[in-house]
Amino acid sequence: MSIENKLAAFLSEARDWERRPTNIPGIFLLKLPSSRYRQASVAIEINPVDVTGAATKKRGIVIRSASELNQFNNILADQKLIELARRIDAVNPKQKEEVGTTGSDVFEI
Repeated sequence: MSIENKLAAFLSEARDWERRPTNIPGIFLLKLPSSRYRQASVAIEINPVDVTGAATKKRGIVIRSASELNQFNNILADQKLIELARRIDAVNPKQKEEVGTTGSDVFEI
């Protein structure tokens, strides 16, 4: 089955807001529900994972299109942002990593 067919099946069969892990750590598929202004769609969620593969945030960065991904790539590659993150690391107290659980239904890309 092709990736397009798998994505179409996910779009038609998944529950609204269902998140499914992929075989790429930190990358999830997310079914966005229909609204008054748009039809239901599939999006990519980028969300860091813990040692078990479970998402560490309640909601990550949601990508709805290739152009939106390009915009995020440009923002995230900015050297000033990288330096700001390093300085925040130096100031903030260290956090413990949490251990979560993961589902067995992985979307192969």
